[in-house]
Amino acid sequence: MAVAIAVTRERREGETRCAVTPETVKKLIALGATVSVEAGTGLGSSIPDADYAEAGAAVKPDTRAVLDGADIVLKVRGPTAQETAALKPGAIVIAMLDAYREKDTVEALKGANATAFAMEFVPRITRAQVMDVLSSQANLAGYRAVIEAAYAFGKGFPMMMTAAGTVAPAKVFVMGVGVAGLQAIATARRLGAVVTATDVRPATKEQVESLGAKFLAVEDEEFKNAQTAGGYAKPMSPEYQAKQAVLTGEHIRKQDIVITTALIPGRAAPVLVSAEQVASMKPGSVLIDLAVEAGGNVAGAKAGEVVTTAGGVSIVGYTNLPGRIAADASALYARNLTAFVGLMLNDGVVTLDLEDEILKAAVVTHGGAVVHEGVKG
Repeated sequence: MAVAIAVTRERREGETRCAVTPETVKKLIALGATVSVEAGTGLGSSIPDADYAEAGAAVKPDTRAVLDGADIVLKVRGPTAQETAALKPGAIVIAMLDAYREKDTVEALKGANATAFAMEFVPRITRAQVMDVLSSQANLAGYRAVIEAAYAFGKGFPMMMTAAGTVAPAKVFVMGVGVAGLQAIATARRLGAVVTATDVRPATKEQVESLGAKFLAVEDEEFKNAQTAGGYAKPMSPEYQAKQAVLTGEHIRKQDIVITTALIPGRAAPVLVSAEQVASMKPGSVLIDLAVEAGGNVAGAKAGEVVTTAGGVSIVGYTNLPGRIAADASALYARNLTAFVGLMLNDGVVTLDLEDEILKAAVVTHGGAVVHEGVKG
């Protein structure tokens, strides 16, 4: 029998993305699988059930019907307790599990004897680029952050020369130059803003300048060695953070918009903008905190809320920014998942090689145990 792939409707509040699109349904069927989709799965991404059916998926009325007999379950977020209870023993679950924080989900998957893969753990190697959900989703988050900033900001972005006088361009400061930060820089530049950016990784300076922005950092010896072999930022010493705070503090005071994107895997997000720095900004200024779900980069940020300070500064703490551009986010995420599933399907049969460097890095639970070293620790 063909491998049965199931996709359930996302139930987390505010999650508008979905794990398959009609395009990827066809690709999964071409790999030798059957695909079942719960009714309503794509509505948040403007995909009606009829489009899934036309692509060859079986649209089923509820979660239990979809999961019945499923070999592989694809999701955006980790499964709910009810979904996990409905899994058949040994089922494969692939999702963005947020495994460091969602401990109950991991324990439930272990108890269900599921083999669970966390897409956020896919290694950033050349072979896995097409599966890199962090990059695909962060790219859209960076774009959307600028759109949200433009909406919240009471002025225009570009310089405008009119008969009534000149309108000055907005000044945008991006803190953290990963995929999201680079897209934020590019988008703000397209809108005509004057953009500066900072990051503790020295390799980002050239990237920032290539986009037409100015780089800002304390470029000492610690800065020159502030990047891991995998391309992530290392935690910086208190001494460096103090020096950087002095440099950035004066800069933040002059900005119209600050966008923060700094995340460290498995740890709380570092605080980049203090309450004093927020208070130093002009009334009408805007801060967009992309790390708010991990504790936040901006003092005073609240997940899911826009906080307006006594000084008239707006701190935007929207969660799931990719979900605010759901159609594109789902399309990219679904392609990431399809490429990942392709690693374990051979002529329509599941061939699970957990020594494969990609699968080995991403597997969290297997055989009734938590097997990912970082999550265990």
